[in-house]
Amino acid sequence: MHTPAGYGIDANGNFVPEDWWAIIFNPSFPYRLTHTVLAAFLTTAFAVGAVGAWHLLHDHANRQARIMFSMAMWMAAIVTPIQIFVGDLHGLNTLEHQPAKIAAMEGHYESHDDDGAPLILFGIPDDRAETTHFALAIPKLGSLILTHELDGAIKGLKEWAPEDRPPALIPFITFRVMVGLGLLMFATGLWSLWARFRGTLYASPWLHRAALVMGPSGFVAVLAGWYTTEVGRQPYTVYGLMRTADSLSPVDAPAVGTSLLAFIIVYFLVFGAGVFYLLRLMRRVPVLDEDHELDKGPHRAAGITPGPAQEEPIKEGLPDAN
Repeated sequence: MHTPAGYGIDANGNFVPEDWWAIIFNPSFPYRLTHTVLAAFLTTAFAVGAVGAWHLLHDHANRQARIMFSMAMWMAAIVTPIQIFVGDLHGLNTLEHQPAKIAAMEGHYESHDDDGAPLILFGIPDDRAETTHFALAIPKLGSLILTHELDGAIKGLKEWAPEDRPPALIPFITFRVMVGLGLLMFATGLWSLWARFRGTLYASPWLHRAALVMGPSGFVAVLAGWYTTEVGRQPYTVYGLMRTADSLSPVDAPAVGTSLLAFIIVYFLVFGAGVFYLLRLMRRVPVLDEDHELDKGPHRAAGITPGPAQEEPIKEGLPDAN
């Protein structure tokens, strides 16, 4: 829906598939897939790392907690820079196919054709006034990041009619939340490498506290990225082809409100119970060889029948099993 391809439009104005390969492997597919999979790895790593850090703060000699924390920090140190690189490629692809989204994410209303666009670190985009208030910017850095050239051309939102622009405030904020958390993940990975090099990975309480705080960072970053992507493509459902206003279902507001309320209640109960259960599991101290019911029986079928190593030789001349 962001970079539609392989479609046709029939006489009634309906979208019809013409090339399924082109539909699936559309121009943004490899970047979105890679970016999302790496985000899932990092989300898992920091959640697991936070649990390991929690237990290391209480007992830095716990072997299972050490394994959890070590594996999570390896993932953070290795995958985060790869994710930053893939994110840069994804940004170049978005600039090519959805330049209005990039303008909203960066808070640019004015175009920069040959003078280089600044990188606006913080500010408050105002669509009505067509400006970003209180902008704190670094000259030319925006063009360098987005085009890899100091004087690279970047279009501003004024290049599009007001009705064709995405709202800038939400993508501007959520994009910075995602990038900011990504940089914190990168810093945590570097910190863990330094502690590992010094031999203090399991005896660094401040690193463990930082990893504990970063536990939910992956979930927040994924949501922030999702908001950036979906709000940034407005006012379109299918980018450049079908507007959101034209793809709404003819359902009365009370019916929509009722179904939405039902979803909220059901999801709150299901996910609330799931989160409560997971938090209880996370609080349990990981130990080796816990006494579970399943552990009382054999772990494999071969253990049911004693082999030569478990019984005395039954024939004279048989080699001693020991």
